[in-house]
Amino acid sequence: MRSFTSVEHRIDERAHRLLDNAPADGIRSKLIEFAVFGLKQAWACIFGAALLAVILAVRLWYPDDAGLARNDFLTLAAVAIQVLMVATRLETSRELRVIVLFHLVGTVMELFKTDVGSWQYEAEGFLRIGAVPLFSGFMYAAVGSYMVRVFRLFDLTFARYPLRRVTAILAAAIYVNFFTHHYTVDARWVLLAAVVVIYGRCVMHFRVFRRRFRMPLIVAFLLVALFIWIAENIATWSGAWLYPSQLNGWHMVSFDKLISWFLLMIISVVLVAWVYKPGPPEEPAEASGETSDAGQSPAVPAVTGDGTPGQSS
Repeated sequence: MRSFTSVEHRIDERAHRLLDNAPADGIRSKLIEFAVFGLKQAWACIFGAALLAVILAVRLWYPDDAGLARNDFLTLAAVAIQVLMVATRLETSRELRVIVLFHLVGTVMELFKTDVGSWQYEAEGFLRIGAVPLFSGFMYAAVGSYMVRVFRLFDLTFARYPLRRVTAILAAAIYVNFFTHHYTVDARWVLLAAVVVIYGRCVMHFRVFRRRFRMPLIVAFLLVALFIWIAENIATWSGAWLYPSQLNGWHMVSFDKLISWFLLMIISVVLVAWVYKPGPPEEPAEASGETSDAGQSPAVPAVTGDGTPGQSS
C-alpha cells in the first residue's frame, strides 16, 4: 500500500475513530463509502481548488487600479499555494518532482499554443514569458497534484496495465500531436483509437473506506477530463484566458476540448506512473468489491511518523 503524508495519516486516524463502529453493510454503509469517496476526491483536488478559488476571487474582487497586475498576483498566489502544500506536508518531495515536470511540460505547450493563437491571456504584468503569464504552468501542475494524490489516497492498483514503455511512446505521440497538428494532419482520432486499444482491457481498482471497487481505466480518464473541462469553463469565464471564439463574449468551452483533455490524461498518467509504478490488485477478493476485514487490516495505507511509507499490519 502507498503512503499517506504525516498530516493525512493523522486525519485518517481520526476518521477511523469516528467511522470504525459504523455499520459494515446496508444503506448507511453505502452512504459512508460515498461520503468518504467525495471527501477524498475533494482532498486530492485541494491544489486545483485553491488555485481556481483565487482565479475566481481575482475576477470578482481584484481592483482594476491595483499596482500589481492581476496575472502577477495570480502567479505569486500560485507559488504561495505550492509552498504551503510542501511546507504543511500535504505533498511529498517525491511528488513535487513530478508536479514540477507537469509545470514544465505545460509551460512549453502554453508558449507554443499562444503563439499560434489557440488561446490568449491579458497582456499585462512582468511575471511572464512572452505572452504566457507564469501562473499558467501551475494549472498543469494542479492536474499533476491531483493525479499523484489520488493515486495514493485511493491506493490505486490496476489489472492488465499496459507496458509502461508502450504507454510512454503513446504519451509522447500525443504530446507531439498537440504541436504538429497545426502544420500537418491532426492524428488525434488515430491516437484516441490507440488509447482504446492499449488501455481498453485495463481495470482500475481503488479503495474508498472498507471496500475496494473497480472501474475501466478509460472511464476514469473520461470522468477526470469532464471535471477539468468544467473547471476550464469557470476559468475562462473568470478571464484567466480566452479562446478566440470567446473574445467577443464568453460562452461555454466547446465539447471538442474534452477530447484534448482526455488525451492529456494519458500524458498525466504516464508521468505519474514513473513515480508510482502501477501494480496489480493484491487479492482477487478485494478486486471484486467485497468488504475487507476492518478488524484485521486497516482500510487505508499507513505511514511512519515522519511521513515515509510504513507497512500495514
